[in-house]
Amino acid sequence: MTSGDIARLAGVGRAAVSNWRRRFGDFPGPVGGTASSPLFSLAEVEAWLRAQGKLEELPEDELLWQQVRNSADDLRLLSLVSRLAAAVAHRRLRTLLEAGDAEIADALPDLVVGDEDVPLIRAAAALAEVRGPEETVEFLYTRYAQAHARRVQAVSPEVADLMAAFVEPRAAEVFDPSCGHGGLLIAAGDPGAVRAVGQERDGDAARLAGARLAVRGITADIRRGDALTGDAFPLLQADAVLCSPPFSERGWGYEELAGDPRWQYGLPPRGESELAWVQHCLAHARPGGQVIVLMPPAAAGRRSGRRIRSRFIRTGALRAIVALPPGSAPQSAMPPHLWLLRRPDDGDPIPTHVLMIDATESRDSAVPAWRSFVEDPRRETAGSRAVPVIDLLDEDVDLTPARHLARPAAVAGGVGRTVDELLAAVAELTRLLPSVTETPHRPLVAVPLSELARTGALSVVQTPGRMETGRGELALLTAEDLILGRAATGRGADGPGLVVAGPGDVVVPATGRAPAAAVVEEETALGPHLLLIRPDPGSFDPHFVAGFLRASAARAAGSAPSASRPDARRMRLPRLPLAEQRRYGQLFRELDLFADALRRTGEAGELLRGLVLDGLVDGDLRPDPSG
Repeated sequence: MTSGDIARLAGVGRAAVSNWRRRFGDFPGPVGGTASSPLFSLAEVEAWLRAQGKLEELPEDELLWQQVRNSADDLRLLSLVSRLAAAVAHRRLRTLLEAGDAEIADALPDLVVGDEDVPLIRAAAALAEVRGPEETVEFLYTRYAQAHARRVQAVSPEVADLMAAFVEPRAAEVFDPSCGHGGLLIAAGDPGAVRAVGQERDGDAARLAGARLAVRGITADIRRGDALTGDAFPLLQADAVLCSPPFSERGWGYEELAGDPRWQYGLPPRGESELAWVQHCLAHARPGGQVIVLMPPAAAGRRSGRRIRSRFIRTGALRAIVALPPGSAPQSAMPPHLWLLRRPDDGDPIPTHVLMIDATESRDSAVPAWRSFVEDPRRETAGSRAVPVIDLLDEDVDLTPARHLARPAAVAGGVGRTVDELLAAVAELTRLLPSVTETPHRPLVAVPLSELARTGALSVVQTPGRMETGRGELALLTAEDLILGRAATGRGADGPGLVVAGPGDVVVPATGRAPAAAVVEEETALGPHLLLIRPDPGSFDPHFVAGFLRASAARAAGSAPSASRPDARRMRLPRLPLAEQRRYGQLFRELDLFADALRRTGEAGELLRGLVLDGLVDGDLRPDPSG
């Protein structure tokens, strides 16, 4: 169990647990984990808490969770949680519990895959008898999300409720093609009135989403698969489609989907995966049906997507854009947008206006503004403006709400806020300026990985070239995941040849062609065509290794012939003292943060330029007389 688990067990804050570890010499020592995230024995902690009078009775839910954590490592935790949730949601669970373990295993072959599963199912069912199935399933989901906070990117309940509030009451079928753990479908679902349909790449996440919907009495059909490259519902036309798609995916299927009939508004550019998701959603809405998509702010103004945005406007598909507060999207800290669209029906008149809503200060005004616009497209409310279509169809087709809510107070406020954001981003950029010293050219003496492996300074393991990555209970990190910097999306099974990376290991593509290298933070199963590098902690700093390998791969990609496929094991690492390596490693990490701050600065600067330009042209801004 973690320090956070101990805190919840004792009903105190995490700071109290840290204080106990410092003050009491008999506090149980770690039995695993890392120095920054230690793991403790449940039995030892429970005994210590009882001896100190800090624990009278172990809560049933905590006891269940610790049994779950002790039965599955990080690689298998989602699989186990999803199977327990599905068992709790099973309509025949009470009847099955009267049977023996073997009968339960036979009746639930997809949910019982290990010897400990049936006792855990019984424990989860016992908790459900006391707390109820819905609360039990939510408890399991919440604890999993807390245990993997950096891996779980779920839309907040507040944003999910807002998106669902835009759905018309008569909608009887709601679809989410990237449903994750089911948050949007839960928000839009209505037991007995709304049928929820969803698709999710991760099979375990899809099963968990189905369980969360089932215990609420919502009729649902959730299937596994990538909705863009493997559409599980090709004939579906729902009343409403809600979606929070992955942002900025370059591997969304551009090449293989070039001639797909879903692209009625134009082939999405390679770097505009969000426009592919919007068109997928439109293709699965009935004529006249609604589409509500959470989008990155850059999608409203990128030049590469202006033709598709223009088609959305010209056909009447795009009806409104809502600017949300910062932090509303799990994929990005930048203030996201909601795109409200409607699939055009034959004979529909083309709308003359598109509604722009500023909800960056409060989300409460967004839905009333939208409903007022639906009643009268020319009516304006505080924080919103109905923009004539003709004003949007210029060379840029920039649909950023701040650019079109251009009235004196609104422009001044928008400029002021954007200036503050830009100054904050510049300050962060300045703070992260690389701290380096110019020296006379002195080439570093580097040694190939293969030679370092022979001396024992590190070990190198290549994953199999052929592996099943489409199904299985384990999440697999693929080469594409590594290159795109995203969490594992492959699926595989445990067995001979499986390579598992641990904290401090470095993973690179086996060919060395792509400039990618990552330091692993928690146990991760690896897919095909990857190279695991495990440095000896006394010889190499992992961030030093990852930084030099990434830079070497970038140079190789830029200089080698296109047909060349260099072997990553021939890459070289400098031999430097460990203390100096750590300084390099820290600088490599700071450069990654610098690149992110540079991107945010550019986005804020571009937005400010557009706001000031529009304000000057419209007469809402004047040059400062003081200069």
